[in-house]
Amino acid sequence: MVTQRQEDDEPEILSGVFEGQTTGTSIAILIRNADQRSSDYSDIRDKYRPGHADYTFDARYGFRDYRGGGRSSARETTARVAAGAIAKKLIAREFGGTVIGYVSQVGAIRANIPNPERVTLQQVETLPDGTPNFVRCPDYDAAAKMVELIDEVRRDTDSIGGISEIVATHIPAGLGEPVFDKLKADLAKALFSLPAVLGVEYGIGFGCAEMRGSQNNDIFVAEKADSGHRIQTTSNRHGGMLGGISSGMPIVLRAAIKPTSSLAKEQPTVTRDGLPTTIRTKGRHDPCLLPRFVPMAEAMVAIVLADHWLRWKSARVTAR
Repeated sequence: MVTQRQEDDEPEILSGVFEGQTTGTSIAILIRNADQRSSDYSDIRDKYRPGHADYTFDARYGFRDYRGGGRSSARETTARVAAGAIAKKLIAREFGGTVIGYVSQVGAIRANIPNPERVTLQQVETLPDGTPNFVRCPDYDAAAKMVELIDEVRRDTDSIGGISEIVATHIPAGLGEPVFDKLKADLAKALFSLPAVLGVEYGIGFGCAEMRGSQNNDIFVAEKADSGHRIQTTSNRHGGMLGGISSGMPIVLRAAIKPTSSLAKEQPTVTRDGLPTTIRTKGRHDPCLLPRFVPMAEAMVAIVLADHWLRWKSARVTAR
C-alpha cells in the first residue's frame, strides 16, 4: 500500500443539482472530513516543519492552523476535484473532451508509455488481474517496481517524489488567448496552484533545449474530414498548444511532485521564537504523493479547459 489513510468521506450536494441535472444556480457541495486526527499535530504547534508552509503562513498572516496545514493541506483540493467532475462532464458533452492523468515516474523508475493519448482510465485504476493499481501507473511492470520503492522509503521513514502526466484528448483547435491568458499559462498556473508541485512542462518540455528547430518542429498535414479537411501534425512535440492556443492535437502535460515533507524521521528545525530544536512529524503521511495527486491534476486541467471553451464560445464570431 502507498497510503495509510482510509478516508471514506461522502460529499453532500446542498444546492444546484436536481434529479441528476444542474439547475443553473450555484452548486454547493459539503465534504465532512470525518477521519481527521488533529491530535497528531499538537507537538508541532510551535515548530516549523521543513518543506512545509508553516513559516511562510506565519510570515504572511502572523497566524497559522497547525492541525495538518490548514489551507496549505492537500485536503483543500477536495472541492477542486468536485468542480473538476462537473468540468469533465461539460467538456465531454460539448466536444467529446477527455482528461486522463497517471503516474509516469517515481524516483528514478520511469514508465514506458509510448502513446499517452491512448491510456484509459481502466489502465490507470486497475491491474490486469482486476486488483487496484495503487500507484496509478499504466505501465504495470514499472508500477510493481514503484510499489517496491515506495515501500522501501516508507520503511526508512522517508518519502519519494516523481512525475505525473496528464493528457487531454479531443480538444478542439482554437482554445486559449494569444498573450496574457495563454492556454499553456493557465494550465501551468492551475497545476502550480496544487500542493507539492515544483515543475510543469508540456510536450517535449525541457527536451527542446537539446534540439535544433528542424528537429523540434511538428510538420502540418491535412486529412480529409466530413467538413472538408482537418489540420494535424505528424508528431506532437508541441504538446497540443502553439502560441498559447490549442492546436487540436492531444494536450500533454507533466508535473514534477516533490517528496512528502512530513517525515517520521527526525530533522533539525527552529521554533516560532527562533530557537533550534528537532522535529518528528506524527500522523499517517503518504511516503509518495503521486497516486493521490492524479485526480487533483485531472480536475484542474478539466476546469481550465471548460473555462477556455466557454470563453471561446462567447468570443467566437461566425462569418456570414
